[in-house]
Amino acid sequence: MSSVFTEQAAASYAEGTPRKVPGYAGLLRMTALLLAERMPPQGRVLVLGAGGGLELRALADAHAGWTFDGVDPSPAMLALARETASAHLDRISLHEGYIDIAPDGPFDAATCLLTLHFVPRDQRLDTLSQIRRRLRPGAPFVAAHISVPRTEPERSLWIGRHIAYGSPDGTSPAQLEPSRQAMIEKLSFVSPEEDEALLRQAGFSDVSLFYLGFAVRGWVAYADEFAP
Repeated sequence: MSSVFTEQAAASYAEGTPRKVPGYAGLLRMTALLLAERMPPQGRVLVLGAGGGLELRALADAHAGWTFDGVDPSPAMLALARETASAHLDRISLHEGYIDIAPDGPFDAATCLLTLHFVPRDQRLDTLSQIRRRLRPGAPFVAAHISVPRTEPERSLWIGRHIAYGSPDGTSPAQLEPSRQAMIEKLSFVSPEEDEALLRQAGFSDVSLFYLGFAVRGWVAYADEFAP
């Protein structure tokens, strides 16, 4: 997993993400509700891909007793997170790097929103396993990211729909082509079936799809009591 967010990209994140992800505000609200079902009032949350701070701010706004450890490899995105979630910095610790530098926990919940599609496919299972090892048994984990079939023409169709949704009305297919190529080159796509299988392999159970917005899917799963 590499940091793809430069200072310029980070500056546009807060405005661009809600525009590009269908129902983004609802996704954040659903995440808070799913975590709260099994979290204590004073729970501790691990947030992988915390840069930008939108997720941290939404969860902290919703639950005044929760504390957060946010992990992200991009200094520019972490700086933006500090600004975005500035009202809650007394409850937030930010860590620059990848999942291996995250505190050991145990955490009461974890999230990974719009992040796993940046993780190479051969590193996805290890990333999920490391999240699981940091959770107490039964803790909820919410993940949402681009998840499309790996076969054509289905993959290109869903990628094209995702790009078109986040683009201004009237943008021609030719104008969208550079964005489509950039997504294919920079992101690592795993099919929905593979995503669910990887969650189970990593030690999560009761894997359920709760969100679908064109190419972005969201799952909730729970740390298996019997996982290593």
